[in-house]
Amino acid sequence: MNLLAVAVAGRGLVGPAEPVFGAADEALLRGRAVFETLRVYGARPFLLDAHLERLRASSARMRLPEPDISACHELAALVIGAAGENELALRFFWTGTTLVSTCGAIDPNLEELRSRGLRLAVVRASRGEHTRAKSTSYAQNMTAQDEAIESGADDALLVAEDGIVLEAPTANIWWRTGDRLYTPSLDLPILAGVTRALMLELSPDPVEQGSYPLEHLLAADEAFTTSSVREVMPVRAIDEKEFPLGPSAVALQAALRERAAV
Repeated sequence: MNLLAVAVAGRGLVGPAEPVFGAADEALLRGRAVFETLRVYGARPFLLDAHLERLRASSARMRLPEPDISACHELAALVIGAAGENELALRFFWTGTTLVSTCGAIDPNLEELRSRGLRLAVVRASRGEHTRAKSTSYAQNMTAQDEAIESGADDALLVAEDGIVLEAPTANIWWRTGDRLYTPSLDLPILAGVTRALMLELSPDPVEQGSYPLEHLLAADEAFTTSSVREVMPVRAIDEKEFPLGPSAVALQAALRERAAV
C-alpha cells in the first residue's frame, strides 16, 4: 500500500518513511501485535467502531493491553485529513506500547479485478487459535498467498487438512447454491470479518453458516469473497473449477456501497 499519511499516539503526524516502532518492541521481537484495516469513503471511515471493537478483542486474545479507542479516533482524523484523498485504506497497529495509524491509496486495479473475478488456488492449511485474532503474525497467510500467485492464481483459498473450507488469506469466502448463501462458521479457526458481519445483515437471501467440505463449495452456482478493502469480490475459478459471475455478489456489493454512502 502506498502510504500517504502516518500518525503515532503521543507524537502526531510523522513522515510516511519515518520509523515508528522501536527495535525492542515485542511486535518485532515476538510477532505479538494486532492491526485493523478498513475503507474510507468520502473521507469517512466505514464501520470504524466495529473495527475498533475487533482491535480491542484481538488485543485481549493476544494478551495485550487494551488500546486507547479515543486515541484511535484522533489518529484516524489526523491521517485522513493529511492524506488529501477521499477514498483510502485506513490502518491501525497496536503493539501493546505503540499505537499507529496509516492511510494509503486504494489499489486502482480493484474494479478491473472485480469485473473479471478472482482466480483462487486451494492451499492446505493448519490453523491455530490465534487465527481468530487479527494479529500481525500473518506469515502463514502470506506464504499461502505467494504459493497461489506462483501457481498463476490471484489469491489462495485456505482449506484445512481434513478438507474443510476456511477462508482466503485476507478475506472470508462465500458461495451460493440456488437461493441460499453459505459461509464457514466462526466456530472454525477463521477471522470474524467485519464485512462478513455486514453481509449477514444485508443479504436478502438466507445464509447458512457451518463446516463445509471443499466439494460443497465446488458444486456452488457462484462464489465470492468479502473483505474491507476489496469489498465483495466475485470468484471466477477455484483451481480448475470455473464459476459464472453471479447475481449475489453484484447485489451485495451494491448494498455495501449504498450503506457506505449513508
